[in-house]
Amino acid sequence: MEALIPVINKLQDVFNTVGADIIQLPQIVVVGTQSSGKSSVLESLVGRDILPRGTGIVTRRPLILQLVHIDPEDRRKTSEENGIDGEEWGKFLHTKNKIYADFEEIRQEIEAETERVSGNNKGISEEPIHLKIFSPHVVNLTLVDLPGITKVPVGDQPSNIELQIRELILKYISNPNSIILAVTAANTDMATSESLKVAREVDPDGRRTLAVVTKLDLMDAGTDAMDVLMGRVIPVKLGIIGVVNRSQLDINQKKPVADAIRDEYAFLQKKYPSLANRNGTKYLARTLNRLLMHHIRDCLPELKTRINVLAAQYQSLLSSYGEPVEDKSATLLQLITKFAAEYCNTIEGTAKYIETAELCGGARICYIFHETFGRTLESVDPLGGLTTIDVLTAIRNATGPRPALFVPEVSFELLVKRQVKRLEDPGLRCVELVHEEMQRIIQHCSNYSTQELLRFPKLHDAIVEVVTSLLRKRLPVTNEMVHNLVAIELAYINTKHPDFADACGLMNNNIEEQRRNRMRDQPSTVPRDKAAAGGSQTGPVSEQTEGGMGNWRGLLKKGEEALTGERPVPLNPLPASPQRGHAVNLLDVPVPVSRKLSAREQRDCEVIERLIKSYFLIVRKNIQDSVPKAVMHFLVNHVKDCLQSELVGQLYKTTLLDELLTESEDMAQRRNEAADMLKALQKASQVIAEIRETHLW
Repeated sequence: MEALIPVINKLQDVFNTVGADIIQLPQIVVVGTQSSGKSSVLESLVGRDILPRGTGIVTRRPLILQLVHIDPEDRRKTSEENGIDGEEWGKFLHTKNKIYADFEEIRQEIEAETERVSGNNKGISEEPIHLKIFSPHVVNLTLVDLPGITKVPVGDQPSNIELQIRELILKYISNPNSIILAVTAANTDMATSESLKVAREVDPDGRRTLAVVTKLDLMDAGTDAMDVLMGRVIPVKLGIIGVVNRSQLDINQKKPVADAIRDEYAFLQKKYPSLANRNGTKYLARTLNRLLMHHIRDCLPELKTRINVLAAQYQSLLSSYGEPVEDKSATLLQLITKFAAEYCNTIEGTAKYIETAELCGGARICYIFHETFGRTLESVDPLGGLTTIDVLTAIRNATGPRPALFVPEVSFELLVKRQVKRLEDPGLRCVELVHEEMQRIIQHCSNYSTQELLRFPKLHDAIVEVVTSLLRKRLPVTNEMVHNLVAIELAYINTKHPDFADACGLMNNNIEEQRRNRMRDQPSTVPRDKAAAGGSQTGPVSEQTEGGMGNWRGLLKKGEEALTGERPVPLNPLPASPQRGHAVNLLDVPVPVSRKLSAREQRDCEVIERLIKSYFLIVRKNIQDSVPKAVMHFLVNHVKDCLQSELVGQLYKTTLLDELLTESEDMAQRRNEAADMLKALQKASQVIAEIRETHLW
């Protein structure tokens, strides 16, 4: 199981080569307040002075520190190959293959790299520094040193430095594959430990938190950390380990870490003899190594699944970027053909990529026809914008100078054409909506169906222009057809239409029934012969000549004869006799004023309105059926049938090959990055496979 940590280090190296952080590998994250002793703990684990020192915030970038244990044979071989004089050395990721045998030089490089990215104003950065230490005196570990928790900005630090550091810490400890090393000084109250507080936010059960109590030798006289180390104050599931750090004086005097560890052991034997074997730097290193190995073992199955999923995703992404173009002529024809096919398939509903968030393509066109257009037509009132005065005026204007015995047909045709004309605008709006949807299909195909077009932005723009131009050319043709459909209805008012004849017959029966009801309601003082006289005029001959088979004049005559003897009130009667000395202007036309209509006027208007409504509904039904058919024939189907030939004719030209198939500037870079990531994931998968073969997992 000891070999599991080098495996994780190897995986870390694999992903470091591509600069990716897409896999959350098991690691130990060190968290603590400023001056809590974090850096001293890390240096004790390394056995060397490698971290920058100073006052205030010193660690301003995450430091990912990989400790690699090497045996004498590996040490000798590496020393010979690289000309290293020593048994320990370090390597930074950002300096590639440069080897640092001088640990003072490593510390200086950390300072320089921190200032290069974070500046010298005590600000922090999320970009990590990767350092690998090879030594026979370390155990295999992967640690992350983070900036210390602070409350108040000092100097020229940003005002939100506390929030920045907190977010950075949460980013690393939120990784479920990480172990949290919460560092707290022994000379502070354990109950107010900031490191344990932030650890509990992401690890409330404490299953991956280990507490380290530093500065055991700096506690007040007469006090000790026995209760804290025994877990009586704040229990921690993974345990609490106490350590003794080097003092500032020891650091200034260059006291070796090895000597400090010996002094630590002596202090623990003297002060905490019963706990000495379960505390100290060496025990901490062994505990971290053991916890990390078990954690890696538990994380590997999920890690393997994650790597396989990402490998499949990057393989698909790389395929979408395509290979470098060799045969440009064939490639261009293939892309044009594929786009045309996907465009038509989107209309037919057989596209490979089906939109699930909203209606698209043919489904939206169907919705426009039967929902949007249909409901709009149904909302048009057959008598909308038509008042009773309008109807009466039309009737009177159509009679000319002679009083009419019947309502003239001209008034009906004039008014019904006016109402039918209102159906043209919804039809033109339907064409516009379908045109807009067919324009949207272009973008849909570009985004989902033919991602290869993203490689060639000029080809994409050219295809969009050709299709847009084709749609633009078909728009006036389709609009003209819709206009003609309405014009056809206006050209001939077919009063012999079967549905209209039925409506007239039904209306005839209703008026006859109303006439009979009025006769029954007449006063008994009216002689029956006079009452019958009104009815005797409607004999069988009259019915055959005026009221049969949908001739709406017959029903008008029936209603008129039923009202004989009633005298209408003129709209604006002239004076009966002008006063002497005043001339009368006979050219003054009386202006209609609001008044109660006579019975005959009311009957005439009611009949005309019923006829208009009946005929309007017939025409509306025709328009609702014919407009979608016209749009499909003149716009949708025409574009589908001509799209392929139009694209080929406009774009498939030898002179345009080089221009159209020019890749976007970043496409080659993205293809290389995806290829590198895919190689890294495949290599990581092989590393995990080796674990299974060696029975480490």
